Amino acid sequence: MVKLPPSQPNGLGSASITKGTPAAKNRLCQSSSVPSILPPTPSSLPYHHHHHLDGPGLPHSAAALLASDLDPGKTLMGVKPSLRQLPPLTLPKPILLERQLVLDEKLLNRLLWYFTTAEKCMLAQVCKTWRKVLYQPKFWEGVTPILHAKELYTILPNGEKEFVSLQAFALRGFQSFCLVGVSDLDICEFIDNYPLSKKGVRSVSLKRSTITDAGLEVMLEQMQGLMHLELSGCNDFTEAGLWSSLNARLTSLSVSDCINVADDAIAAISQLLPNLSELSLQAYHVTDTAMAYFTAKQGYTTHTLRLHSCWEITNHGVVNMVHSLPNLTALSLSGCSKITDDGVELVAENLRKLRSLDLSWCPRITDMALEYIACDLHKLEELVLDRYDFSLYLFPEGIPNSKM
Repeated sequence: MVKLPPSQPNGLGSASITKGTPAAKNRLCQSSSVPSILPPTPSSLPYHHHHHLDGPGLPHSAAALLASDLDPGKTLMGVKPSLRQLPPLTLPKPILLERQLVLDEKLLNRLLWYFTTAEKCMLAQVCKTWRKVLYQPKFWEGVTPILHAKELYTILPNGEKEFVSLQAFALRGFQSFCLVGVSDLDICEFIDNYPLSKKGVRSVSLKRSTITDAGLEVMLEQMQGLMHLELSGCNDFTEAGLWSSLNARLTSLSVSDCINVADDAIAAISQLLPNLSELSLQAYHVTDTAMAYFTAKQGYTTHTLRLHSCWEITNHGVVNMVHSLPNLTALSLSGCSKITDDGVELVAENLRKLRSLDLSWCPRITDMALEYIACDLHKLEELVLDRYDFSLYLFPEGIPNSKM
């Protein structure tokens, strides 16, 4: 067995990666599900010359496994000078078969699915063959690299900064990135240095960044393949920046903890994003008026709406929302503290297609709201509540077709 030292780098420089691959692809390798490829121990295999290395070093079998450039019959290096005078070491057939198995690309393409993302980063450094196999985009689907601003540059000997190479990311075909603490200049450098940025990137998340209206406009103009955008903790762009930069190709938008977002931002979103299917919003200054801005086109396309801690939205906003977005299948009113049982009744009567409903942290909702839900939301599969499990009181056997 080849054991990798924990101090080795993970193949991504100092960048980190979050897992997003399907569970079946990321589960740990189980002895019952992974085919055994290792032959009997080397001690039971005869060598043509039974010589051992003096001092620390790799046994012959490990050298045969890890030396990816070693050819059969080639002399092993790193031995004492006295041993170099011996006839060349010829690898016996069992060892050759062992080496062929661990370098067989067809076998590796099946075996390496069983490892997690972090383990794949380590395994990609075993040898060139493993790296070649693991650098196929199929092994990294759904994985989002997280790049911090300080990790995007290297300091040259003369003190100047140079943007890091992103070629290794491009080889693996990453289509989504999370950029943390970046500025307008950092985003422009990323676009210029990542080969897939113009057409291949589908999703970008900006967190705690100082992006301005100008940077947002350049990013959305240059990244023509972008469909999913998240802005979290970005306080330097304004509603005017949304009006000037939002593009109709966006289908998913998430805005949270951005202090300049209010009703006019929702107007920009509703007017400029006719194909919007998912909207997540955490904004303390959005009022009931904003819920009436959604257009008839979005009434057909938008299926997910998440309103988190929108403290100014009341039951009047719910009235506007249910008439503007009648085809919602997922709704969150988490932290909308002014919503009452009457608001839940409006939701239950008008949004009959709901499969997921989040009413957590809504202190004005009582048991009566659960009765409305039970009577009208027959397709509901998920109901999220805060602290007290109402379902045990009203539904001893659980809500039909739902997951609590």
